[in-house]
Formats: sequence, structure tokens, C-alpha cells
Amino acid sequence: MSEIDTSPIPTLPARDPAAHKGTCGTVLIVGGAAGSSADGTLRMIGAPALAGRAAIRAGAGLVRIAAPEPVLNAILTDLAEATGVPLACDASGQLLAHEAVAALDAQIEGASCLVVGPGLGAGEAQASLVLRCVGQSEAPVVLDADGLNALASMVEYPREIRASCVLTPHPGEFRRLAQPLGIALDPTSEADRPEACAELARRLGAVVVLKGKGSVVSDGQRTWVCARGAACLATGGTGDVLSGLLGALIAQFVAPGPASINGVSMPRPAATPLDLYDAARVGVEAHAIAGERWGKSHHADAGLLATELADLLPEVIGNDRTLGP
Repeated sequence: MSEIDTSPIPTLPARDPAAHKGTCGTVLIVGGAAGSSADGTLRMIGAPALAGRAAIRAGAGLVRIAAPEPVLNAILTDLAEATGVPLACDASGQLLAHEAVAALDAQIEGASCLVVGPGLGAGEAQASLVLRCVGQSEAPVVLDADGLNALASMVEYPREIRASCVLTPHPGEFRRLAQPLGIALDPTSEADRPEACAELARRLGAVVVLKGKGSVVSDGQRTWVCARGAACLATGGTGDVLSGLLGALIAQFVAPGPASINGVSMPRPAATPLDLYDAARVGVEAHAIAGERWGKSHHADAGLLATELADLLPEVIGNDRTLGP
């Protein structure tokens, strides 16, 4: 069993006064669903827009949203600051796998981080998009929501992962990922959660964020439990905000390559001091503090809008780049 990491949350570097949008990271969000009355699938527009809003609020220089063409304009209307990448669909709004993957391929090289899954829906084409994202090594990936479910549905799915990944399952998604690997630890048990998260991270060679009260972050060697948070976070869309926030932090502050090789620390540029594990810790802590601040300012434990949560991120991160009360 890995010991609980009690080290301080890292301080983020100050913004370079000479920075411009091209130097502050590009986040590519892959999500959204056009839905179809023929098969009863849902139209999902808000999730990728929320992830994009959080990425911008957390300082990403550019946000691009790759989404089904029939709903892309609606997503961009909700998030005018982003640019769109249309994914081809048939007449019923279902993604065309080959064309959608080709459009995604054209965008990956220019991305600093991929956020895959918000509102993506399910199907063979969606699975193809997820497979392409986790199977490449050009950019790190934050895998959330329907992206996690698509991954879990693949036979021997750990073999498909080549990207540096952060996976953000809630307990139900965790169970779907853990079951094929024979991990029987309970992701809802306070006693089991840290080791459950660590074991999945070890098996996948990834960073895992096990969401919920006392969210856990682990890379399989280090395991940290978030002591912050508020009941108001228990509402739709807050997970999309977290995925976009993580994408922005990774795009700005994570250097490519491992933090250490065979136990030897690797030097990191001053502007990119974090590895995926510490970026995930910063993101989870900032997300939790934002929820606390909303609850305190509104004197309420319910009623939070996910857009409000995203809009609190600049003041949580702050100019001093140190997360605090």
C-alpha cells in the first residue's frame, strides 16, 4: 500500500509578462453529441463548453473544441472564446468514424493537452476517437466521462494506452475500469479509496483522480487525498469544469517526459515545473476551494451552477499562484 502524500500543493509559476496566447498552451477538447430521436441518444452541448470555459479561466492561451458538426455552432455560441473543429456526422447526427478521426488527427500535433470525453456519448465512432487519443504520444490526455466508459469497453484496454494520461473517474466509472483488471477495492469506502486509486494508476501507468468526497490523486507511487471541498459541488457539470481545469494546467505547466528516470530527477524548465501528478493535485485542490468559496459567499450548500464554479478559478489561482483560503 502506498503512503499518503502530505507534501504541500505546488506553487504555480508567475505568468510571463511577455506571454501571448500561443505561449500559454492550447487545450483541445473532444466532446459533445448531436443525439438522435431514432435511437433515443441525448444531445449534449453544455459539457464541452463547460470544460472549455474552465480551461480559459485557468489560463490556457487557446481552446479548441472538436465536436459533432450539427451541434458545434451551439457550443461555440456558449463559448465565444473557443474555436471549433467540426466532426463529420451522418444525416441522423451520428459521428462518421473515419472522417471524425481524420479531423482529429489534423489537430493533435498543435495541442498541448487533449481533454477527451465531456458529453461525447457512446458508440463505435466515439470509441475510435478515444482510441486515437490514448494511442498517440504527441500530447498528454485528460480522459473523463464518456471517454472513460469508451476506454473501459475495449478488450484489454490497458494495452491501448500510449499517451501520458490523467483519468478522472467517479466511483461508477472507476468500477467499470477496475472490473476487467480484477481490482475489487471499493471506490466509495473511505478506507479503500486511496489504495483503489493507487492500484488502478499502477496497472495503467497513468495518473488517476478518483472523484468524490475526499478526492484521491495517485500515480501509483504517490497518493494524495484532498481535504477541501463542499456539498454544492454535487451537481451536473462540475466534473466537466475539473477536466477543463486539469487540461489548462497541464498545457501550461507540465514539461514533456518523466520527472525522473531510474530514480534520477530530470531538470524541468522554470515555466513547466510540474509533472502530471502535481498538476492533478493543483487542479483538484483549486476546484475544491472554488466550491468552498461559492458556498461561503452564497451561504448555501446547493444551487451552484457549473459556470459559476469555472468563473471562480481566476481568483482561486490568483496572481500569487498559491492556492489558499
